[in-house]
Amino acid sequence: MYQLYHLLLFQPLLNLLIFLYNHIGDIGIAIIIVTILIRLILLQPSLKAIKAQKALQELQPKIKKIQEKYKNDRERQSKELMKFYQENKVNPFSSCLPMLIQLPVLFALYSVFRVGLTEQSMQYLYSFVPAPEHINTMFLSLINMAQPNAILAVLAGVLQFLQTKMMTKKAPKVISGKGPMADMSGILGKQMTYLMPVMTAFIALGLPSGLALYWITTTLFAIVQQYVIIRR
Repeated sequence: MYQLYHLLLFQPLLNLLIFLYNHIGDIGIAIIIVTILIRLILLQPSLKAIKAQKALQELQPKIKKIQEKYKNDRERQSKELMKFYQENKVNPFSSCLPMLIQLPVLFALYSVFRVGLTEQSMQYLYSFVPAPEHINTMFLSLINMAQPNAILAVLAGVLQFLQTKMMTKKAPKVISGKGPMADMSGILGKQMTYLMPVMTAFIALGLPSGLALYWITTTLFAIVQQYVIIRR
């Protein structure tokens, strides 16, 4: 499994990053370009997830009626909600799909930033990617991408908050029922809005700032993407 992960994720990302660095000369700009390319590859599942989340928000009034109707019958409430989701072809967990897809990429990028910017990692380069004599890990001569940076970590958390708030600000308020399915949307919404940004900033504080720059870029891309879809 590790060899497959190394072959399909770590090595291609490392080679792409070094290839761009060789032509650009700034590791931070190379990270931004890699991030945009990854977002374009994951564009289709991301679009589906955003549309599903928006559709779920529009269905909240009907979901609220089901919750109120069966608020004293947990089992029936869960069955009716699942039936409603199936009839409307909406998956309440679909908004988590892009995050799950990005996790292996995040792990691979962490490996790239942790060991990939050293001379020892140059052995993993493809034959057509020349190994640089020295890798300058400074972004715009200001921030070391190989070390944690508090400003980038906080910015990553703030942008994460803005992204989730952007999708939830127009959603109708859902009552808190007693069944396990009744308040599922509300709980997930609150966790995504408040908990995830804090976790993002906290995690980024202990990781190379290259990962924080990746997260900032990917979140900005997602915000623009969501804005276009919501306007339509």
